This record gives sequence, structure tokens and C-alpha cells, in this order.
Amino acid sequence: MLSKEKMARINELAKKAKTSGLSESEAKEQSKLRSEYLTTFRSAMLDTLTHTKIIDPEGNDVTPEKIKARKKNTLH
Repeated sequence: MLSKEKMARINELAKKAKTSGLSESEAKEQSKLRSEYLTTFRSAMLDTLTHTKIIDPEGNDVTPEKIKARKKNTLH
């Protein structure tokens, strides 16, 4: 996850963009921070999904094969 400082800066820039607008350098900084945030978020979500097991009401493992294969590859 991103540091508290970076998250605070993302929020600060978003608020400023809504109120008074951003300078060119601030817009570039915001874009870079958003990209970094999305990369971190996607990685964490993929890790969560990789370690999830889906069970149907009858108790059968119905986890998609794609997820099972990814989990198998990350363990080795």
C-alpha cells in the first residue's frame, strides 16, 4: 500500500483540482501518484483473488482453473 504521505498528497491534489485547478507540474505529479496507487491496488487485489477459494452451496470447490493455476505458480 502507498504511504500515508502519498495518499494525503493524492487527496490534497484532488481537492485542489476541484477548487482552483492544478498547475502543469501538479497535474503530472497527480497522474504519477494515481498510476502508482492503481498499480499497488491491482497487485493487492490480484494477490487477494489468488488466495481465494470458492465453494458452492454443496461444498464443492468451484474456484476457476485460472485462479488455481495462478496460485500453483506463485507457490513454486
